[in-house]
Amino acid sequence: MKIVNFSTRRPVSIVIIVSVILILGFFSFSRTSVDLLPEMNFPMAAVITSYSGAGPEEVESQITKVMEGSLNSLSGVTEIQSTSSDGSSVVLLMFDWGTNMDSAMLDIRENISFVESFLPEGAGKPMVVKMDPNMMPILQIGVSGGDLEQIQDIAEDIIEPRLSRIPEIASVYLTGGNVRQISVEVDPVKLENYNLSISQITSVLQAENFNMSGGQYEQGQRKYYVRNLQQFQSIKDIEDVRILSASGQAIRLGDIAVVKDDYEEITQYTRVNGEPAVGIHCMKQTGANTVAASKQVMAELEKIKQELNLDLKIDVVMDQAEYIQQSIHNTEKMILEGAILAILVIFLFLRNWRSTFIIFVSIPISIITTFILMYFTNSTVNLITMGGLALGVGRIVDDSIVVFENIYRHRQMGEPRMQAAQKGAAEVGGAVIAATLTIIAVFAPIAYVQGLTSILFKPLAITICCAILASLFVSLTIIPLLASRLLTDETMEKLAKLELGEGKKLGDRFGRWLNGLGDRYSRLLQVALQRRRRVIVGVTLLMLASLALVPVIGAEFMPAMDTGEISINIEMDKGSSIESTDEVSLEVEKRLGTIPEVDLVFASVGSSSVMLMGAGSHTDVSTMYVKLCPRKERDKDVNEICEEIRQILADIPGAKIEVGVMDNASMMSSGGGAISIQIRGDDLDVLRDLSAQITEVVRKVPGTREVVSSLTDGSPELQIHIDRDKAAAYGLTPIQVSSTINAAMQGTVATQYRVEGEEVDVRVKYSGEGVQDIDYLKNLTLSNALGMKVKLSQIAVFKVEQGPISIDRYDQVRIANINGDLFNRDLKSVMDDIKAGVNKIELPSGYEVEYAGQSQQMTDTFADLALALILAIILVYAVMAVQYESFFNPFVIMFSLPTALIGIILSLFITGRALSVPAFIGIIMLVGVAVSNAIVFVDYLKQQLEKGMERDQAIIETGRVRLRPILMTAFSTILAMLPLALGLGEGGEYQAPLATVVIGGLLVSTLITLILVPVVYSILDDIGRRRRDKKAKAKRAKSELSLELE
Repeated sequence: MKIVNFSTRRPVSIVIIVSVILILGFFSFSRTSVDLLPEMNFPMAAVITSYSGAGPEEVESQITKVMEGSLNSLSGVTEIQSTSSDGSSVVLLMFDWGTNMDSAMLDIRENISFVESFLPEGAGKPMVVKMDPNMMPILQIGVSGGDLEQIQDIAEDIIEPRLSRIPEIASVYLTGGNVRQISVEVDPVKLENYNLSISQITSVLQAENFNMSGGQYEQGQRKYYVRNLQQFQSIKDIEDVRILSASGQAIRLGDIAVVKDDYEEITQYTRVNGEPAVGIHCMKQTGANTVAASKQVMAELEKIKQELNLDLKIDVVMDQAEYIQQSIHNTEKMILEGAILAILVIFLFLRNWRSTFIIFVSIPISIITTFILMYFTNSTVNLITMGGLALGVGRIVDDSIVVFENIYRHRQMGEPRMQAAQKGAAEVGGAVIAATLTIIAVFAPIAYVQGLTSILFKPLAITICCAILASLFVSLTIIPLLASRLLTDETMEKLAKLELGEGKKLGDRFGRWLNGLGDRYSRLLQVALQRRRRVIVGVTLLMLASLALVPVIGAEFMPAMDTGEISINIEMDKGSSIESTDEVSLEVEKRLGTIPEVDLVFASVGSSSVMLMGAGSHTDVSTMYVKLCPRKERDKDVNEICEEIRQILADIPGAKIEVGVMDNASMMSSGGGAISIQIRGDDLDVLRDLSAQITEVVRKVPGTREVVSSLTDGSPELQIHIDRDKAAAYGLTPIQVSSTINAAMQGTVATQYRVEGEEVDVRVKYSGEGVQDIDYLKNLTLSNALGMKVKLSQIAVFKVEQGPISIDRYDQVRIANINGDLFNRDLKSVMDDIKAGVNKIELPSGYEVEYAGQSQQMTDTFADLALALILAIILVYAVMAVQYESFFNPFVIMFSLPTALIGIILSLFITGRALSVPAFIGIIMLVGVAVSNAIVFVDYLKQQLEKGMERDQAIIETGRVRLRPILMTAFSTILAMLPLALGLGEGGEYQAPLATVVIGGLLVSTLITLILVPVVYSILDDIGRRRRDKKAKAKRAKSELSLELE
């Protein structure tokens, strides 16, 4: 081969080329971003529309349905989901994977512009948001210590602005603390006496608080600008505002209201380990380096702390960078451990450090070269790509082993170093190229897989392909070069003595055992070739027996990761006060303190989420983020601790408490949780009844936890139905009426007051305890443009009903969602039991049950991967057929694949792992890996037959010569993947099933292939010979007949 000859004759050129590659590799690695997972751009967008004062059903009919009907016509939309709740409509659009979301966002905005005119009066302007994983905070911090108001001021005035200026940070938002405001508490009795309304006060405050430019004038040589400064400068300025009554009397605001520097009504508490705190949540820019962004934030916080010289306590609640660094470090450790184990295996077979070094060189050079290719393919250093490198370590040395082993054999035959290097490498060059191309071929079909699997595992495929291409280059250049220089006559003499195994050292004993193994294998091959039918029957029975274990293995979408994070959601009775919710939250925090593995508890009372920006605020809910101590410091996994927390919180009265693992697989799933069931129909009462029945079925299935329905008892609500005709007769519009009601309930922000460089809301509200009962609202006074006073009861009807909390829809049909978590069971087994129970429930006409979430994603993804597996097998055969210019040899080699199935099933069964997406990727990868040994065997067998050797003798000779390199490549690959298969440390769960499948399949396939492939070759060769003989005999007979006729 030209490349081999060039590398051995031009050593300086090769050294320079490799040196440049290493320099570029280190440079590329330093410039590559570090993240937990590959960048994920979900093709999703949301349209959010506010409709203040409207209930869920009104929002659904007047906002949501209008939006859905219009947006459904957009190109590329695959699903439409919506939620209509109090005063808000959220329509979620799912597009085809690969959709240009920037273009889609423009289409959405253009579409909305046409339907805005059809929305009711009072509806807010629809807001379009692209659903981006970067909306999740990469860093959450709790600041506590000292006065909470002071901490709030520092957070708002100093910390938030300075962190926002960091280039990698997109936005920063705060939670907890007290929000300052100017309260204007109006006396309702005095308001009534002066015949005034609260809307009048709001309007006057808006009109009185302004600065305006008055133009300019010239006097002499000077130009003067005129400004009319009317902004409020003090509380007294607000108190001195005059309101004109209907009788023409100017009423001073301070005479009918109390104006004071105050705080907003507390609707949220934030605590870190029981101590009041202000939460700081940082989101990174799209494409930014998470680790670098986190480090800059922490450095800036430390700088602020030193500058202020205050005793502030800064607790890192959640830091993605910490887990990323731990996971990457753990994977790097696995790569190193795998490389060491692979090299030890090679040393055990070669028993010479010089020979081992020649092969070892391929590992660092191939890995560093891979970083260059990763850089130019825009890959990041993450858990998936580093896992690909760890998986590739064993395969990296395979080509080098095969090339070196053949060079070594030629040196044993007495050939000179240069000739042995060139001839030995060229002889197996075709085989290693074919083996490499088969690995690349098996990953090619992954390009056709869509969705999350494609996002996660295309980088894995790219990394492995880059690594083995680099290893192929090394095996055909560096290995022949080093072998031609290091396999000296002196070295060969030492190796010859080791081959005899005459000493008493461990290496000598292993040499004797290996020589004996070769002899025993040759005899075994002779017996197998004599009893071919028994071999075929035995292998077939083994495969059938292994298939019996398939139902026991189970299946899941993605393996759960132990991130050491737990979420707790507390839901009180609807309408509960913030004080009662906080009381329960404090009890939960107290009990969590008794669990030794709990490191930190971040509580957000009054918030529906501690993780998402813009989470809902409700006084009857509370959420907690529980951070466990590092994995190596605890004996229990996160699921066991989660179950323990469920048990110790089970007896807290007056609250529904859900405890769940913050699992990356669930967070990545775009279709819902582990268990997700949709009931579709029109009537909410029927949906609620069916939901209750199915929820009960799901709860009874073993292995289910935290099963909840979206259709629960709604909040008690006072519904005020405005008679539009009567309101119009009094000169009032529904929006005016709603504004007055809103002011009575929670006050109205009239304007802003600037104090100490800060814009503070001026909120006008009724004094006292506010709304006490229905009569209070019925007697609420409204004022029209003419100053006429109207009681609310004169233009509205009041009803008290149990309204729905929210109404969910899917593809423009109402649905009830039932969601749940898993515990100690695989997803497929649980879903099979659930479906069996649900099928017994009789559904009314027009109602149906659909299974969504991870179970649906698992089904769809497995179907895609099954197709990719079939394509991979076809491509591997095609590559070998082209390489050998033969249909026969590749067909024989493919018989090594079915035997891998035995190892796949046994490995999953023994380790207790379910079939998951990573395991399926491992099966696809195994198609390329498993045939490698058969390629090496058949390639050498073909060469011996071409030399004229008798077939069975050639098979036995091939077995004797190729046994050692086959065992070396197989066991080096297996042991290199062993650290990954153990799944230890942070992030190890993702790659463990993949490595487990490859190890099990390769181990069994290698052992059986050493017997099965020679047997199959001989059987098919006999069939071919009989056909050739039959054709030849027929041809001779035809020739004889034609001669007789002549």
